[in-house]
Amino acid sequence: MAGQNVHEFTDANFEQEVLKSDLPVLVDFWAVWCGPCRAIAPIIDELATEYQGKMKVGKLDTDKNQRFAAQLGISSIPAVFLFKDGQVVERLVGARPKSAFVKSLSAHVA
Repeated sequence: MAGQNVHEFTDANFEQEVLKSDLPVLVDFWAVWCGPCRAIAPIIDELATEYQGKMKVGKLDTDKNQRFAAQLGISSIPAVFLFKDGQVVERLVGARPKSAFVKSLSAHVA
């Protein structure tokens, strides 16, 4: 369900790939059964390509990987969080147009 530039984040690699990343990291918390998650998937793929080298983009399946979703208090999906230096700096919950993601990212990613 993800393009070639989209990473797969799991409970096992989340700390290393997201929290300890030198680059900002956009994480799409999603699930297979979630219609709005499928609706924004092409946007996530586009962002991964457009921001390649400036930001890491990935998805975390909340059904298979519940630990970090629970720790972050995610109760609705899709939830797209931007992490910078291991901290959440932006939260977008629900399906949004691409322009909303770009606007949120512009403050944090050159």
